[in-house]
Amino acid sequence: MTLRLILAKGREKSLLRRHPWIFSGAVLRLEGDALPGETIDILDSQGKWLARGAYSPESQILARVWTFKQDEVVDREFFIRRLQQAQSWRDWLAQRDGLNGYRLIAGESDGLPGITIDRFQNFLVLQLLSAGAEYQRATLVSALQQCYPECSIYDRSDVSVRKKEGLPLTQGTVCGEMPPALLPISENGMQLLVDIQQGHKTGFYLDQRDSRLAARNYADGRRVLNCFSYTGAFAVAALMGNCQQVISVDTSQSVLDIAKQNIELNQLDMSKAEFVRDDVFQLLRNYRAQGEKFDMIIMDPPKFVENKSQLASACRGYKDINMLAIQLLRPGGILLSFSCSGLMPTDLFQKILADAALDAGNDIQFIEQFRQAADHPVIATYPEGLYLKGFACRIV
Repeated sequence: MTLRLILAKGREKSLLRRHPWIFSGAVLRLEGDALPGETIDILDSQGKWLARGAYSPESQILARVWTFKQDEVVDREFFIRRLQQAQSWRDWLAQRDGLNGYRLIAGESDGLPGITIDRFQNFLVLQLLSAGAEYQRATLVSALQQCYPECSIYDRSDVSVRKKEGLPLTQGTVCGEMPPALLPISENGMQLLVDIQQGHKTGFYLDQRDSRLAARNYADGRRVLNCFSYTGAFAVAALMGNCQQVISVDTSQSVLDIAKQNIELNQLDMSKAEFVRDDVFQLLRNYRAQGEKFDMIIMDPPKFVENKSQLASACRGYKDINMLAIQLLRPGGILLSFSCSGLMPTDLFQKILADAALDAGNDIQFIEQFRQAADHPVIATYPEGLYLKGFACRIV
């Protein structure tokens, strides 16, 4: 029996616009006994076929669309086609920018909802974030082995979002070799170490590639404060841009140790680099009290917004931390400020920065805007795919 999800009357509009999510409130009934993640057909209230997707009974997103083509079967060949389509774009980017680390699959925007795959040299790092992705694990791995026989596959599906789908957290080698503790990748002339096993996300923030290049271009002769530094990729960029000094701040000593290794790996002047293990909010207040001044501050905090109920408090957090940063900048100084929260609209984030400048008693000019790098595309029918936004602001 074909498993079918029947939508309530009038609730098909988003699917007709090819948005890949179906929320539970849009569904009239399920026909058939579908397992979590199983492939189902999605029909309107009159029985017209709309899409084929994966069933997620534990989630508010009750189904995620695999295909809008009625004759397309979700099988191994389907995943091979999707991988090949995605790879053609990444091949061009890798050649243009000299990359051996990039996002291969960006979930819904590459037609594979709930699936993230990053490539670091010959390691594919996999995150399966939905019941449908988990249900297709074996089929997907088989397709990856067909398309990338030279690669080892490592699972980093150890993210809390899986709990919303009723899935356990998983991590470990799927096939091939265990990744080394630190693996170097190339980016715009830099060598940067990736911690696949223990690092954030899949081991590295590939999405900030373009922003790091911008930081490098702004850094010449500037004293730089690199907040929430993680493993110091922005610090490497600033040093390669001939900064006067860069201070990297993080709460984790282990990532600061990797930041030092990154600077050594690139044979940069360690005397220009300082590493501070501290809370960024508190350190900025201390610097303000001490009269410290900088010529550039990079503000790249972790996600402040996990759900809509947190948006108001996140706005306050973003405003406070950027106000402190603006107060520490000299006239003509540059603030590179980012939000990786998908629920934070770009225009609201820009308003927060403007309000932060008012509270700081400064005027700022918006001189450049950032988004996630081009290996993290955003398909037009899924604007939620644009999660990273940032601005370069100049203190007047």
